[in-house]
Amino acid sequence: MKLIQFFIIAVRSLLANKLRSVLTMLGIIIGVGAVITLTAAGAGAQASVTSLFQELGTNVVYVQPTNPEAPGMARFSPVFALPTLTLEDAAALAAIPNVIGVAPTNENFVEVTAGSESVAAIIHGTTPAYQQAFGHSMASGQFLTDNNVSSRARVVVLGGKAAEELFGPSEAVGQRVKIKGQRFTVTGVLEPKGGSFLGFSMDNIVVVPITTYQARLFAQRSASVTEGIQSIAIQLTSAEVKDEVIDEISAILRQRHRLAEDDRDDFMIVTQEQVLGMIQQVTGVFTMFLSLIAGISLLVGGIGIMNIMLVSVTERTREIGIRKAVGAKRRDVLLQFLFEAAMLSLSGGGIGIIGGWLLATLISRIEIGGQRLVAVISPDTVVLAISVSVFIGLVSGMYPAIRASRLNPIDALRYG
Repeated sequence: MKLIQFFIIAVRSLLANKLRSVLTMLGIIIGVGAVITLTAAGAGAQASVTSLFQELGTNVVYVQPTNPEAPGMARFSPVFALPTLTLEDAAALAAIPNVIGVAPTNENFVEVTAGSESVAAIIHGTTPAYQQAFGHSMASGQFLTDNNVSSRARVVVLGGKAAEELFGPSEAVGQRVKIKGQRFTVTGVLEPKGGSFLGFSMDNIVVVPITTYQARLFAQRSASVTEGIQSIAIQLTSAEVKDEVIDEISAILRQRHRLAEDDRDDFMIVTQEQVLGMIQQVTGVFTMFLSLIAGISLLVGGIGIMNIMLVSVTERTREIGIRKAVGAKRRDVLLQFLFEAAMLSLSGGGIGIIGGWLLATLISRIEIGGQRLVAVISPDTVVLAISVSVFIGLVSGMYPAIRASRLNPIDALRYG
């Protein structure tokens, strides 16, 4: 028999039992659709984070405090970190050759209010170098000044989204806002950069002098703790001097912190590539985990195909006997049932891809915190999903097909 004949017979057989065919394909449809949707959402998250970090360039390294006494990887966790970095450390690092900006930064979540309006935002306590290190442009007004930092001024620079939610189309510069019950004067508004991280808009930020942050907003009982810095962003003249500058940073901080030669560092130095790599690794593992869970539906769908094909073999025993009696070979019967199984899985996979694409498109229209989610469907994922579905169909249909091909034509004709 020609392949086209196998195809026609398979289509006729499936159309003769439409409801049963649809129910059989359901597991494949759900599995492929879930895999497409979840991998698209994961790829979109990775693309958003990558785009966000690429905007900052490759000439920034970060220094963060650690806890050398904590066990294992816990010493690198912010939860266990000690306040080992200070403003004086940041000032010392600014003197390193090939460093063009040092921005010590503390951050937290706050509610900012202006009249009857309020917005949940990330507050950054920092210095004027922050603007250049993180690539911010001013939409209006001016950024923080050295005088603001030295005088612990109650001034604030608003992110574009925060300014819009608080003041709408009105000019925000010169207005007053409240942060933790204290009044601040808006001196500037940042240009919107777009992008989000974990569903939080990167334009929903407010920036205050780091001294104001430490002394007025998040003051600690201990003076030494008050001076603690959560991170220091260091902007370099070029990516080529990165290794050299990192060695100097390490040497200066170890000397300032009076660490002996065999003492562990109480800080860590990370590059943007390392941060991006860690985030992509986490999102990749999470996406893979969800895809594996979705893949269980494919396995269930394969079992469903096998069961239905076994039922089909039993129902069509006389048909198989007649075909063998008129000259059909064992190979012909085998291919016929394999074609039917492949058609079931291929049709289910195709419908699943369309459903996954529609869901991914729907996800891309959802906005959280004013930021639209991103879902990216790659051709590799589509090809892999359809290939896996067909493979599962062929494997699931193999046993029923072999069983049908081995039927004795005389016994098959007597059946029923």
